[in-house]
Amino acid sequence: QVPVVESGGDSVQSGGSLTLSCSTSEYALRALSMGWTRHVRGKMPEGVAAIDPDGTTYYLDEVKNRFTISKDKTKNVLYLHMAGLKPEDTSLYHCAADYRPDGLSELGGAEAVLSFAYSGPGTRVTVTS
Repeated sequence: QVPVVESGGDSVQSGGSLTLSCSTSEYALRALSMGWTRHVRGKMPEGVAAIDPDGTTYYLDEVKNRFTISKDKTKNVLYLHMAGLKPEDTSLYHCAADYRPDGLSELGGAEAVLSFAYSGPGTRVTVTS
């Protein structure tokens, strides 16, 4: 079992910034591909961002140049820094992890996070206009 617990969700105004955190294990950050998904009721879930153990990153087109995924191995935390937030970014954001030995480049990049085995309960982000 891989622990993944999200935090940092909040209500922010359009154009604002927010950083989500995912507390996990040293093993997960070192050996697993990790990422973030988001799900709004009535819409299909989306893989938002992902990072391979070697640091390669992937993003949903709609968040490129606005969101940044990173990891802090000293704190065992995965981050999602979100800037230029839009009302359509409002969602429940989940952190997820899984073992993908060949990385995610041939598996759909950020979309691959939707199939990860380990996922947290989520943290809610609301962007108001």
